[in-house]
Amino acid sequence: MEAKEIWVDKSETERIKISSSEFKGKELLDIRTFYEADGEWRPTKKGVNMPYEKLADLKEALNQL
Repeated sequence: MEAKEIWVDKSETERIKISSSEFKGKELLDIRTFYEADGEWRPTKKGVNMPYEKLADLKEALNQL
């Protein structure tokens, strides 16, 4: 699986990174907030990492909102 990422601006100093990766043979989705410091985007502890097999549950929960 090729790792991919998408960035969404949250504010002038924060962005959300949505990325895919693989770990120990499992495909993972990571949604994490980043902040800008010294011209670089750095990750915060705010975020979630979940297996792709749970993606349908996440979509359903968002649709219920």
